[in-house]
Amino acid sequence: MSSTADDMERLMARAQELRVPRPFLFGAATAAYQIEGAPEADGKGESIWDRFSHMPGVISDAGTGDIACDHYHRWPEDIRLMRELGLGAYRFSLSWSRIQPYGAGKANEAGLDFYKRLIDGLAEAGILPFVTLYHWDLPQALQDKGGWYSRETSHRFADYAGLVSHALADRVAHWTTLNEPWTFCWSGHATGEDAPGLKDGACGGLAASHHALLAHGLAVPAIRAHGGSAEIGIVLDLNTVTPASDKADDMAAAKRFEDAQNRWFLDAVFKGRYPKAMLELCRDLLPEIRPGDNEIIAAPLDYLGVNIYRRSIMAHGREMPPLNFERVNPPGRYSAVNYEVWPQSIEDVLLYVHEQYAPEAIYISENGFATPAETVTSDGTIHDVRRAEYHVDHLDHMARAMRRGAPVKGYFAWTLMDNFEWAYGYSTPFGLVHVDFVTQERRIKFSGHVYAAIARNNSDDRVRKYA
Repeated sequence: MSSTADDMERLMARAQELRVPRPFLFGAATAAYQIEGAPEADGKGESIWDRFSHMPGVISDAGTGDIACDHYHRWPEDIRLMRELGLGAYRFSLSWSRIQPYGAGKANEAGLDFYKRLIDGLAEAGILPFVTLYHWDLPQALQDKGGWYSRETSHRFADYAGLVSHALADRVAHWTTLNEPWTFCWSGHATGEDAPGLKDGACGGLAASHHALLAHGLAVPAIRAHGGSAEIGIVLDLNTVTPASDKADDMAAAKRFEDAQNRWFLDAVFKGRYPKAMLELCRDLLPEIRPGDNEIIAAPLDYLGVNIYRRSIMAHGREMPPLNFERVNPPGRYSAVNYEVWPQSIEDVLLYVHEQYAPEAIYISENGFATPAETVTSDGTIHDVRRAEYHVDHLDHMARAMRRGAPVKGYFAWTLMDNFEWAYGYSTPFGLVHVDFVTQERRIKFSGHVYAAIARNNSDDRVRKYA
């Protein structure tokens, strides 16, 4: 027996034995621009990612989301795959510009109807929909008016949240306002890596993040007005942060990074204030923070979504002044997007959040592993042993955190299927399902079969009653 076959047998055995405290939901996650395609179908408007991905040199393989996984037309097939994977829940985002082509005004009914068909299909399959209102694809019309640099965008988002929650209240019970504001605000407005491609440094990241958080706070009551018993949360990409050494300047840099990536968002949402150290450090770069903004942002939530891919080891450096940090990558294993594989990170971040912020419930809303482009083997599958091992190891550490009190209610693998991975294009797949982007043929990978075994062995009727 080959070493790969040995590894596959060992991992499947671990998957069969792994147990998670119940009730618990196992799901997978996607985002609209990354999978849907159909950028002009049925009256959809242009988004910032429609615009950005066509700019020369910004996507590593020059790919775009114009077709992606063609999920807009192939969603029934994708739901069948979810059933094969034993998923109890599916986390996906709505395309704002598919519903409001210009980011304001009445709904494009054809766009809403697509999501109604999708959600009804999930219901028929016994899969709970977890809907994210914003996963980075701002309508270009709003970007042309200032985007996340403008307070008006916050109010347009609240209008959109109210419109959608009213239309889907009878179908959706779990809502997320924003996905990863740290990333779309800082990578999109400070470094220019992501749409809209602005390179305004910390000033840009701070302005965008305040208005995004304001949008979140305004959206929560807009959803509650229509959703009744709906559960509402926000998804944050969090790291546990470690100084690269015990030197004073490295320890200070690690604290600055933690304040920027973690506490700027967690403190605002759960404590109604920004970290004092960040306000002082960045006092000359801050946007206008009006009286009452903090109270709006801290609207009570039902859960926190945590996206976790790595830990952060930080040293003093020159990146993002005045934050002045530098990431240190120690020897070890890394994914294709250069994220260190450190399963302890999921346990650490869950306990960090639980002990310091005490959300009522937590979902691991994304966790996954990128590889270089994969090929189908002679037996017709993908032997992605490292991805399978990644999920088994991380789920094991997540379960340890749960046994120590972290109120984790579900885990969403990133991602259901290979897709357009933002600035990496199609070069770094994360999927449990392989997609041939020429033929659109889907194949469940070895990691998908391993994940399905874990999901089935940890599911029972109590999950449905709980959810």
